[in-house]
Amino acid sequence: MFIKLDPRRKEPLYRQIFDEVVLRIETRAFPPGFRLPPSRVLARELATHRNTVTRAYSDLEAAGFVSSAVGRGTFVEANAAPAAAGSSAPLKVKHSAEEAAELPWSALLSRAATHEVLGRADRFARGPDQRDMINLARMQPSPDLVPDELLRRSAARAFAEHGPHLMSYGTPEGLPRLREQIAIDLVSRGVPARAEELIVTSGSQQALDLIARALLNPGDVVLVEPTTYKGAIDLFSVAGARVQPVPVDAQGPEPSALERLTRADVKALYVMPSAHNPSGRMMSAERRRALIAWSRRSGVPIIEDDYAAGLELDEQAAPPHLRALDGEVIHVSTFSKRLAPGLRVGYVLAPRSLRPALTATKRVIDLGASLLLQHTLAEFLERGYLRAHAQRTRREYRERRDALDAGLRKALPRELKWQVPAHGLVLWVPLPPELDAQQLYEECLRRGVLVSGSALWCVTPNAEPGVRLGFCSESPERLAEGARRFGKAVKQLLARTPLRAASETKPIEIV
Repeated sequence: MFIKLDPRRKEPLYRQIFDEVVLRIETRAFPPGFRLPPSRVLARELATHRNTVTRAYSDLEAAGFVSSAVGRGTFVEANAAPAAAGSSAPLKVKHSAEEAAELPWSALLSRAATHEVLGRADRFARGPDQRDMINLARMQPSPDLVPDELLRRSAARAFAEHGPHLMSYGTPEGLPRLREQIAIDLVSRGVPARAEELIVTSGSQQALDLIARALLNPGDVVLVEPTTYKGAIDLFSVAGARVQPVPVDAQGPEPSALERLTRADVKALYVMPSAHNPSGRMMSAERRRALIAWSRRSGVPIIEDDYAAGLELDEQAAPPHLRALDGEVIHVSTFSKRLAPGLRVGYVLAPRSLRPALTATKRVIDLGASLLLQHTLAEFLERGYLRAHAQRTRREYRERRDALDAGLRKALPRELKWQVPAHGLVLWVPLPPELDAQQLYEECLRRGVLVSGSALWCVTPNAEPGVRLGFCSESPERLAEGARRFGKAVKQLLARTPLRAASETKPIEIV
């Protein structure tokens, strides 16, 4: 027979045919010029439909492995096999003497590219070794919660209406129809907004990058909470800023500490008032108003990161957004968490005087975000798909949060306490001094559960230790099992160093 297929493989038959042919081309079993059997002959041999073989042949031709000629057949291309005859090793390319030595790249790299904060993730970047690894570190919807069919319909409608114009450059501010829909969404959540006040970005990460480029000079100070979003720490540090932690209490940055830290070189305060990452904390309305009053007195702008917009898990009313209290607040958000990160659509709602600098900077960086993705999301929003999707995901995330919380209550020692988040996608477990977050991360890996330790989120090494557990990417059943494994890892470390008695140490505060 021409090729044999393995019925145990899960791939479609056309993909199996494709893979088998490529393997024979690479090993020279099918040399250049070799003629493949006609599609109907191979279909008969494999007891499959001719269209299956035709699709495999079409993919092979599109990838450059074969070429077809009407009336003659399908032939292996002369340059299709990258390996030498009889060997699967790649061919070695000889370089001239001038090319033999590399340039001194380590000395050429900028200080920003070698900043200490960029290397922190390497300690947590190892791939899980176990096939059933439960991922409590991932911060994106599980595949079953991505509305791929509705997004596909929206993209199809965008193509039908705009055709090749979707492949053009867009304006740096973003697609007007999308900005209008984002403004409508913001207003529905209590944030006054108009389309002309918005700049569409490639996720909230680019929004923060634009703000950093527009505001910060090397040596300027950005005030942040001691434990905060790693992506913001990275961006501000790479911009050359000095990232200064502000003392916090259960509500967030302490107003008295902000007063002490206010200086001429302080350029911004970065906060996440709702669904703080990684702690999940919700800032009170009183503290939000205190921050606005401080900003007005000091002349220091506030960057409000609302990455978990629309992800309220309980029915209780949330405090007003900072941007709703003051139009001078820089408000940043994204559709990555409540819809899909692959859309790469975020936005910044900026004060009028700041918008020209952000727009000009964005034009330099990317010449405008993808029109295809912007039109797709605009269709999705205009047709009301997001409202229905949000109802479904909030219900599912509430169930997942509760499953994780219940599992932790069964698995962890009573001395450990945490706050059940009312908003967002993460649960923070503070750790006592006896437990080292890095060691706990390693022990969790050995037990098949992936978590995020405080080393990723802290500005200084002495920040409060803890572990962030995400509940958006796993099912309730796997979250319960992940909590059980996490509890076993905690108890394993405590067996080596037991918790001190309550009289010897302060209580573990919920943050």
